Parts: sequence; C-alpha cells; structure tokens
Amino acid sequence: KVTHKIPMMSLSDVFSESEVIAFNERIEKEGIHPQYMCELKIDGLSVSIKYENGLFISAATRGDGTVGEDITNNVKTIKTVPLRLNKPVTIEVRGEIFMSKKTLEKLNSERERNGESTFKNCRNAAAGSIRQLDSSIASKRNLEVFMYHIPNPEDFNLKSQSEAISFMEELGFRVNPNNKLVKNIDEVIKYIEEKGNIRDSLPYDIDGVVIKLNDIASQLKMGNTIRYPKWATAYKFPATISYTKLLDIKFTVGRTGQVTPNAILEPVMVMGSVISKTTLHNEDFVNALDLRIGDVVGIKKAGDVIPEVVEVLKERRSGLEIPFKMIDKCPICSSQLIKRENESAYYCVNPHCPARKIEELIHFASRDAMNITGFGERIIEDFYNFGYIKKISDFYHLDKIADELKELEGFGSKSINNLLNEIAESKHNSLEKLIFGLGIRHVGKKTAKILAIKYKTMDNLLNASHEELEAIFDVGEIIAKSVYEYISNSLNLTLINELKELGLNMEYLGEIKETEDFSNKTFVITGTLSVDRNSIRERIENLGGRVSESVSKKTNYVICGDKPGSKYDKALNLGIPILREDDIIELFSKYE
Repeated sequence: KVTHKIPMMSLSDVFSESEVIAFNERIEKEGIHPQYMCELKIDGLSVSIKYENGLFISAATRGDGTVGEDITNNVKTIKTVPLRLNKPVTIEVRGEIFMSKKTLEKLNSERERNGESTFKNCRNAAAGSIRQLDSSIASKRNLEVFMYHIPNPEDFNLKSQSEAISFMEELGFRVNPNNKLVKNIDEVIKYIEEKGNIRDSLPYDIDGVVIKLNDIASQLKMGNTIRYPKWATAYKFPATISYTKLLDIKFTVGRTGQVTPNAILEPVMVMGSVISKTTLHNEDFVNALDLRIGDVVGIKKAGDVIPEVVEVLKERRSGLEIPFKMIDKCPICSSQLIKRENESAYYCVNPHCPARKIEELIHFASRDAMNITGFGERIIEDFYNFGYIKKISDFYHLDKIADELKELEGFGSKSINNLLNEIAESKHNSLEKLIFGLGIRHVGKKTAKILAIKYKTMDNLLNASHEELEAIFDVGEIIAKSVYEYISNSLNLTLINELKELGLNMEYLGEIKETEDFSNKTFVITGTLSVDRNSIRERIENLGGRVSESVSKKTNYVICGDKPGSKYDKALNLGIPILREDDIIELFSKYE
C-alpha cells in the first residue's frame, strides 16, 4: 500500500454539449475568463511516479485516491518511463499506463495459441499486466504511458497546465501529441467533435476528452469537491449501443434486503466486454421501459463501465413476449416483500434470509470496509454454504478450524494461512472501517468516517441519542434515523460486543486533536493560496475541524486567498469571520 501525499482525485463526467457549456458557465461565474487545455482521455490505468534528484524511485496506482498499490518494479519495465530525468529535480508526476491496440492483438494471438483466455480490451490487459507479481511478465507486455499532471505545479514556478505539459516534456516524459490549448468553450466543443471523429483510427483506446482550466491560479480559485476538482471535467463519448434478446428476468437480494430485478441476456459484445446480464434497478425502471421477456433490447455501458438496458425495440415484437410482473415474495426465503414509503424498491425483511446474509458478509470483507483480501464473493458464498461463516463474527473463528479448511478442494495451507493472516490484520483497522463494514443502511464510507471522528469509540457511538446524531454536520434526518435504529437493536449490540471480545479495534485511529480553535468548527477555503489547499484541509481535520465547499450560516470561518470570489462576498453578508492565509498559518502554529 502507498499513501498519496496529495490525493489522486477522480474527474467529474459530462455526457453532452449542454453539460460542457454548464461547466464553463460555473467557471465564468467565479469571474474567470478561461482558457482550457484539452487532452485525450486514455482508457488505461492511472499512475503516480516519484523522482528524487532526477532519479526514478517509486510508482503507485491511484487506488481509492488516498491509498494505492506499489507497482514500482513493473513500471520500471515500461520503456517510455525515464529512469533518469534530463534535470536533477525531485518531483511527482501522474499519467496513464495503457496498451496499444496492436499490442493487445499480438498478445491475444499468443494467448490463444497457448490455450489461455484472451483479454477483452486494452484497459483490462494493461491493468492485469501492471499488477503482475513477476515484473518480467509485465516487461514483455509492451506497456506505454502518457504523463499529464504535476500535482504541485506552483513548486516549480509553473503558471499553467500548458507550462506543466512543456516542463514534463523537457524532463524527458512522453506527453500526448493531441493535447491542445484552446481559447474558449466553442473551441473545446470543436476539439471534442474532431477527436470523436478520429477516435477509432487512434493506435490506443480513448473514452473521452479531459477539459482542464489552463491557469493554475484559476484552478486554485475554483478548488475541489471531496472527490473531484472543480476546474476540470471529463467529457465521455456517447456509449455504443449493442442489441440482443432479453431471455429472462431474475431477482436477487442485497445485504439490506432490497430485491432487484436483473436482465438475463443473450450474450452480446458491448465495448470490448461480453455482457450476459445487467441490473434493471427496480419495478419503476422496468415499467417505464415497458420491458418484456423476449424483447430485443439495446445495451450500452453507462460511463463506458456499467452495462445497462437503454431501449426496447417494440417494433420487433412477435406478440409472444411475456410482460414483467414484480414478485411479492423473496426469491430465496419466500418471505413476504414490503415496499417502503417514498421508495421504488421492494425489500425482504427476514433477517435470516441466506441471500441477505451472504451479501452482508461480502460487504464486511470488501476493500472499503474491513479489507480482508482474498475473500471474494465466490469464496464467501462457498464458506457460507459449507457452514463455516454464517455471520460476521464467524470470520474471526476460522483460525480454530484451519486444519479442516486446508483440506478443502482448491485451497491448501498457503492460501488458508494467507486468509487467516488477513483476518487477523483486519482486527487492527480504524473504527470507520468497522462502522462501514457493519452495513448500516444509508451509511457510506464518508459518513462512517464522520461518525468515527465524532464519537472516537464504538461505545460512545452506541450511547448516542437520535437528536445528537441528527445534529451532526453532513448526517441529517434519514441517516440519523437509520443509525439510531441499528444501535437500538439488541441483535446488533450482541454482534458488536462479540467482535469486541474477539479483539477487534473499537477506536478511531486517525490523528485528531481536541483544540479550542478547530474542534467542531466548519471552515470554507476560497481564493488563490500560496500553499496547497489539500494540506490546509488535512491540517484542519487533524485538529478536529471540518472543511466545507459552500458558505452557510453553519460556517465558522472563511479562509481567503487572493481573488476569493463569491464565497467571500457571501461570508461578508452573513457576518462570518474572515481568515487570511497568514492568520490560518498562525493558528496552526499554536498546535505544533
């Protein structure tokens, strides 16, 4: 695992010309007269590479944006990655690892001759190659890379994205020759149209165009949301629609008991992947399409990733198609389904339903929850059916039957020992991982962290009142009700106490200080600052404060740099105290 000092953020997606124009309007509303750097969105794997005094030292994947995987040895084998730069600088650069169409074709031909399964597309091949444990395999895959970003351009006196691109070229990095600096939004749209027309003729796959505000000071003024920079977006090319037949509709049960209809399809190739099933979301979605078993349907990948049914060719109907009918009993345990008020979904409310149990276990072991590596869906389902894991706490009793597990077909001593080591390691996770892993309805990983920071220990959370939960910033009525119902349930309390007795950590392990100036206070940052915004955000949070993207009556302070814009004006109107950069640095110094 590798922690990114400056997070590797995702990009927001837009899918139409009107959304591109709206993105431009948001920037102009901040008093910015934008020029944009337009770049091809390479369909590959994001990478961060670090150099010290001009020498390559490490490389990592994006991961979740905060923590990635170390892929140093494999990246060293990529011929277009320089091991020594043209200048002795210490720098981090980011880019995209990819495989060309020609290389994929050659690789798949070799795999076919060897009786091996082929890769579906260039992206999958690149991702699989860069994660090889044996770097000699990666070196044979002929991977390539384009660099496109320096996360701290100010440190190199770079004033724009175009300057950053030129600087990377000077250092010896390969950048995409299709990058183009444009003067206005009309030129952005023209660039998108041009590159969309030549998309298929390029030697590598692209799935869109990245639009970046060129001026660095303007980027800092726009700032970021929790997940995305506000100064950049990704236009995604329209997804290709493939047509196939709907063979059946099957129902599945999730960990919350939600029953979901799923399309069973005649297998069809959609943008490099064979699709044979996809979710139909809920009864309202199916009825809106008037979807019937036997229909010819159009399938595309939403955001070029998730397959979905987008249309029905009603003119192709023969009259033998079977209309959809929502079930009223759970497909697994036959319990009566209920439909909650103001929701489209139906739920199985039987807490002992096997399908719900399996999904709960899969969620608990997942990466964003307890991160018990090795426990994929198939293994958890097998262990459930064998009777080894029926509830969450059973993960932590598997060490008592290790010898029996090693006799299972397809396992053995090494794989079981690895699983048990991962389980033991998960006991040391910070509290927010456990809160998320428990699968409390409406509680995502962001809310789990908010609760962990607020209450510090599981015992404190269990003693929280409904009113107290509802008053927490970024929680609100619906989540508060769900959390309070969970911690008021005796079965859930029994599980938590059992996990505590089994040695699971029940405390927040992040560095949070109780401070007079920051604890439980909300800050908004606006304008151009001389230091990185993310470092300011991190220091505020570590001192017990929180950072919001918008100014409201709940805001305690607004931190203003140069050219602060509308947030500054709103703070003045609401009488919110203004802190300049020197003020916040002086406050930080009190706690060093």
